[in-house]
Amino acid sequence: MDNELLKTVRERAAAWLTPAYDAATQAEVRQLLEAEDPSTLVDAFYKDLEFGTGGLRGIMGAGSNRMNIYTVGMATQGFANYINKAYPKGGSSVVVGHDCRNNSRLFAETVAAIFSANGIKVYLFESLRPTPEVSFAIRHLHAQAGVNVTASHNPREYNGYKAYWSDGAQVLAPHDVGIIEEVNKVTVPDIKFEKNEDLIHIIGGEMDYDYMMAVKSAMVDQDVILRQKDLNIVYSAMHGTGRVIVPLCLRSWGFQNINVVPEQMVVDGNFPTVVSPNPENPEAMTLGMKLGTKLNADLVVATDPDADRLAIVCRDSKGEWVIINGNQTCMMFCYYIIKNKKALGQLKPNDFLVKTIVTTEVIAEMAKRNGVNLRDCYTGFKWIANEIAISEGKESYIGGGEESFGFLPYDKVRDKDAPASICLICEIAAWAKDQGKTLYDLLMDIYLEYGFSKEVTVNVVRPGKSGADEIKAMMENFRSNPLKELCGSPVVCMKDFKTLKMTDSEGKVTPIEMPATSNVLQYFSANGDKVSVRPSGTEPKIKFYIEAKGQMKSAQDYDACCAAADEKVAAIRKALGI
Repeated sequence: MDNELLKTVRERAAAWLTPAYDAATQAEVRQLLEAEDPSTLVDAFYKDLEFGTGGLRGIMGAGSNRMNIYTVGMATQGFANYINKAYPKGGSSVVVGHDCRNNSRLFAETVAAIFSANGIKVYLFESLRPTPEVSFAIRHLHAQAGVNVTASHNPREYNGYKAYWSDGAQVLAPHDVGIIEEVNKVTVPDIKFEKNEDLIHIIGGEMDYDYMMAVKSAMVDQDVILRQKDLNIVYSAMHGTGRVIVPLCLRSWGFQNINVVPEQMVVDGNFPTVVSPNPENPEAMTLGMKLGTKLNADLVVATDPDADRLAIVCRDSKGEWVIINGNQTCMMFCYYIIKNKKALGQLKPNDFLVKTIVTTEVIAEMAKRNGVNLRDCYTGFKWIANEIAISEGKESYIGGGEESFGFLPYDKVRDKDAPASICLICEIAAWAKDQGKTLYDLLMDIYLEYGFSKEVTVNVVRPGKSGADEIKAMMENFRSNPLKELCGSPVVCMKDFKTLKMTDSEGKVTPIEMPATSNVLQYFSANGDKVSVRPSGTEPKIKFYIEAKGQMKSAQDYDACCAAADEKVAAIRKALGI
């Protein structure tokens, strides 16, 4: 290990052994300093936990690169300073919420105290609530900003801090840069921890009701629900925030046969029944599928801990449980919204859908053939929210999503919304059952009509400082040595969203119109395959999104198409060195 780095880290850690930090924090830092292996100490102090455009996210513990009341406090003090500069006349308010994670309530109360100490009115949720409800509350209460303490679907060691602006979306330019500048000015002695009780207002049940009524507006066709009100649904909250609101929302839509996974309805930040509370991991759905089998359920649905992402499990042609992946989930929503709004005479010329650039191109084909405007945006729902915002009063948003199990089927929230999406997917399952079909049959219909595609996301995890350096080097290498082909098919288009330039097979360069730059590379081949590469903005990893095209003539071709796509993906991974 670099001796100079270790010396610097020890000096940084020693600064945490002063009266500015509480006794428990000091004791934890001493343990790190006395440990034989200094690697944990280095990772805790080699840098400051970065307040980025999405807020904070990191492992909990003592240290400048950890989630604790001091890093949360500096972020909040800087955010408060920015709000007070943006609204110099005062009277500002914020909404503060949190999920089920260890320390989430502590961090949320810390956030509320600091905002109040800075003269800002705080609407603090009485207990854990879904991320989309926090977004809804900001808009509903006409607050100037908001914070949600959550690490979403990350492992139990993590926690996080999402910063929102007055539109209920995570902050974008110019506020993101302005907030970051203010946060970077703050040191621990600057934090105003002493709360003003008069400025903290507890909210809860009344907001739950208003949010539930908003969710109901995402319904497309209540008649199909009334015909299939006994649809057999199994739901898991994965120990998190959906445990109360999701069953309530489903009942408000008219579903009457709702069964819950009891072990996973228990609020627990240690997530004892799963390795990781991520609906992208099949293992996390094991208990739900077990109960679904016992009850002969039509489908199994789940939300991640902060209830922004959803997972869907349905029966395949053999009656076996199959997990619908994020791209397929997004396809199903878009397919149903287009098809049924058109059938009901509700589809309008100014309606539009949104997907992220790494989400399946099948949706683009679907929108094109039906004359529906589709917009591509960067990964993250703040960009989908931005598309809604710039179209307000001119065009109508009817749905948008991304490959990472997130969808937003209405415009009353500005973040991905699992409670609303779960209600809508159950409506879709009811519609399919009305025709003697399952969600799996519906998926086959989509592939037959719009073309087969298989999408695989490969996460290459590289933790710590050395990992961050390696990820940076990988992106530089892909940028300097672009792919020439994908599985023998020539690359006909390369998009570099860092330079906002698109290069075709003949070397012609044209500009890409996007609201900002982003460290993303994309390659498109002549036969329609696609590869996207981007470092994660919230986790220590680089992500590769591979989309392999194929042709299906009947539902019986699905397995063969999947096998052929897997061969393509393996070849592409080999070419990428992953």
